[in-house]
Amino acid sequence: MTGGLGLRDPGLQPERTRLAWRRTTLSSTVVAVLAARQALHDGATSAGLLGAWLSLLVWAALLGVAHRRIRALGSVRPEALSPRAASAAVGCTLALAAFAVAVVV
Repeated sequence: MTGGLGLRDPGLQPERTRLAWRRTTLSSTVVAVLAARQALHDGATSAGLLGAWLSLLVWAALLGVAHRRIRALGSVRPEALSPRAASAAVGCTLALAAFAVAVVV
């Protein structure tokens, strides 16, 4: 707040959100790389390779969603995240977790 008037700096929230998207893409990159590494470790099975391949596809989709959102946050008045984009991000995150677990198990 500025001066107790309830006003806020409109530049801070988009920046924090942009950083959160970057952290999300970084952590999903680590998950996808570890899933691929695990699938290839000690001999590759078809199920492991499928899980790793699906992890990489979902990771790429999440990067696309995040990239579009980060670009939108660069505008002067960023629009709210659409329900479709939010659903895509949640779906990619859940699918990435499921595929990574499938590779490990």
